[in-house]
Amino acid sequence: MNFGYLVDEANSFTVMDAAVDAGINFFDTADVYGGPQSPDMKQGYGVAEETVGRWLQRSGHRDDIVLATKVYQPMGLGPNDRRLSAYHIRRACEASLRRLQTDHIDLYQMHHVDRATPWDEIWQAMEQLVREGKITYVGSSNFAGWDVALAQSAASTRHFLGLASEQSLYNLAIRAIEQELIPALRHLGIGLIPYSPLHAGLLAGALQAGSADARIDAHRDQLTAYENLCRDLGAAPAAVAVAWLLRNPTVSTTIVGAMTTEELRADLAALSVDLDDETATRLDQIWPGPGEAPQSYAW
Repeated sequence: MNFGYLVDEANSFTVMDAAVDAGINFFDTADVYGGPQSPDMKQGYGVAEETVGRWLQRSGHRDDIVLATKVYQPMGLGPNDRRLSAYHIRRACEASLRRLQTDHIDLYQMHHVDRATPWDEIWQAMEQLVREGKITYVGSSNFAGWDVALAQSAASTRHFLGLASEQSLYNLAIRAIEQELIPALRHLGIGLIPYSPLHAGLLAGALQAGSADARIDAHRDQLTAYENLCRDLGAAPAAVAVAWLLRNPTVSTTIVGAMTTEELRADLAALSVDLDDETATRLDQIWPGPGEAPQSYAW
């Protein structure tokens, strides 16, 4: 998200080189990335895709990675330059291909749900892109559980694969999707890709680092218990937070968003953290989840 924006191109290339060298093979971006992001933004940037595209050309690693990007947010000021109409999906995909300097996108994700556009229109557009070889799989992002269920039902009637993945906000501190979304994904065989695994740094040792953040005061007791547990494990808080996500069988991978090679190494440390059932229970006690519906509220 920050390549070409908070991270200049040279350092972006360095991080991507290091990622491939470490064995990472899933790269996620979006057409709007490359500048400040907000729900009501007037127009996206395309800068992050352009940065990744130039790196792909320079590195020659296109066939070594699964390349993912997204469609939905406004990429122009016109009424058809946003959301998930068939018109916008086609144009947005072709624009992303040009910026990424490739002939296909491995995972094309709907960045948000568009409840004003019929699923038959959305799937017709995605099917056409698959037939043309421009995309391979379709994913969603920021969908509710019932949105995923409707999407898969509509895809099934068209004999289309439908969603391969859902990318959602999910971490130890923010576990709302456990109530309905994760059970839906598990039942339908759709992979979960959590973003913000460190909750914008809160789970990366914020208390120990003495970070100035209003969220720290709100979660001080939990953070104290969490960071003490991490010390008992002999692991960095950031590594424990990512390892907890990867322990979930519904999780396919997680978006780590490293902006430096040092941050990347810290994220990779999660692969060396072994969380047993007892530790997982202790984490649940510190950061309790909502439970699964309907048992969580009706039993």
